[in-house]
Amino acid sequence: MMRHRQHYFRFQQAPQEDITNAYRRLSRIYHPDKHTDPLRKKEAEVLFNKTKKAYEVLSDPHKRAIYDSLGTKGLETEGWEIVQRTKTPQEIREEYERIAQVNEERRLYQRTNPSSNFRVAVDATELFSTYEDEYQEYGSAGLPSITVTGMSFSQSIEAPLTLKDTASLSGGLSTSNGSGSGSVNVSLRRMTSSAGGAEIQMGCGSGLMLSARGFGNLTKRIFSNISGVITSTDRGFGLEVTSTLAHQLDKDTVGYLTYKASRQSSMTTTITKDTPTYNVRSSIVLGIPHSYLSLSYEHKLQKHSGRLRGLVKAGTFGAIAEYGLQRKISEHSALAVAMSIGVPTGVYLKIKLTRGNQVYHFPIHLCEEVLPSPIFYGTVAPMVAWVIVRRLIVEPYVQQQKAKDIERHRAMNQAQMLRWRREAEIAVELMKEIYRRIVDEEENRRGLIINQSVYGKWIDLGNRDLSDAFTDVTIPLQCLVKDSKLILHEASKCQLPGFYDPCMGEEKCLYVQYTFHGVQHEATIQDAESLRIPKQSHRKKT
Repeated sequence: MMRHRQHYFRFQQAPQEDITNAYRRLSRIYHPDKHTDPLRKKEAEVLFNKTKKAYEVLSDPHKRAIYDSLGTKGLETEGWEIVQRTKTPQEIREEYERIAQVNEERRLYQRTNPSSNFRVAVDATELFSTYEDEYQEYGSAGLPSITVTGMSFSQSIEAPLTLKDTASLSGGLSTSNGSGSGSVNVSLRRMTSSAGGAEIQMGCGSGLMLSARGFGNLTKRIFSNISGVITSTDRGFGLEVTSTLAHQLDKDTVGYLTYKASRQSSMTTTITKDTPTYNVRSSIVLGIPHSYLSLSYEHKLQKHSGRLRGLVKAGTFGAIAEYGLQRKISEHSALAVAMSIGVPTGVYLKIKLTRGNQVYHFPIHLCEEVLPSPIFYGTVAPMVAWVIVRRLIVEPYVQQQKAKDIERHRAMNQAQMLRWRREAEIAVELMKEIYRRIVDEEENRRGLIINQSVYGKWIDLGNRDLSDAFTDVTIPLQCLVKDSKLILHEASKCQLPGFYDPCMGEEKCLYVQYTFHGVQHEATIQDAESLRIPKQSHRKKT
């Protein structure tokens, strides 16, 4: 939160009575008439005017609605005098939502949405070959070979033509066992409503391709999608029609019915239940040449930004069981590793790396038979490798990037931080007279006395070292004491009068050592935590 917004943000969502009381309390501290020194009087006048302006904004529903929508920039915008003051805050917010939508639509004209998919198939079956001993005398070095059996790459970009029309260009190349192919596709999508539209696509590769697709809501809970594809090859023309009907069964559950008509026709029934903690998907496929049943379960690990996944599939082709883990490794990157065990496919180790809109697949064929050794090593080796890579590469890189971002942010805002610090120091100087009066009152009633309070970087506070990462906030905190009580709400403490952020971009804490009824207390809270003192649990053990 920028410092020039703090005067508003402190009480932005507080009731009017709290806003008025806070304004009166700050006015007693900052009012120029309370200070006789000319320099202090001038400094107090600046802070008093800021406090007064904040109070005027938060007390006026019209100005407050503008600030809630746009912040201080909205208050500084010319033209508000022509807006009817009878408009409600909700109407003003709706007006600004309309303006924001116009800006978003303008941005869409200049945006492309590139995405890519890269796949490398690896054959590592010789690592666990049962014929190794039998043919070892024929090998030149006795080492198993690992070969790349296939590779594919696809890329697509989008270009908004109008608010409803979007053009896409995509292409791909693939090679497998010495033979390759490629394709180029162009499509045009038009949204006829917020939940419906149509798309046509043309392409060429091994032959010509023309497709059309329509999609939209039939009712509030039913969605339909139908597409047709015509292809031309050396063997003639081919036609494929696919139709999907989706029904929202409840809040988290959706049922799908899909029919595919082509040389290999099929009927698929799928039910998906997606909740904040898990995802379950079951499918029944009846088709030519294969029919099968499948069931997958995905557990979402909220704390670690990961997912545990299991899959079982069985049918006329055989059976496959998969289990794996997906983990977020950075803000825009995720790594997924899965083991696939099947008959007759064998054992596969599947690795997928996602970074933004780029996806990299690495399916590694470990063994053509289902044997314990490839399953064990395929499960354990990625876990060990991930721990090593995370400790030696990922965590140092993330910490290094975080430190660079913090330093860059500080460098960009260094002058502003100095102004914030100076403003806080001025506020503390202006508080000293009131501070002494409050301390005298609390001492006479044996009430709440703040002995020491520091605010800054979240580290071991055992030595109370007030370096550049900390600021002494004993006086500002004592000035917030009323009737031997201190209440701080859930918000960053750098917004309080006399406070500032001494370590921008890093975690902060507030340490308070205080006396109540002659008994020593202390408490340490994180920056955004609420604090209510005195409290019995804060008593220091003797």
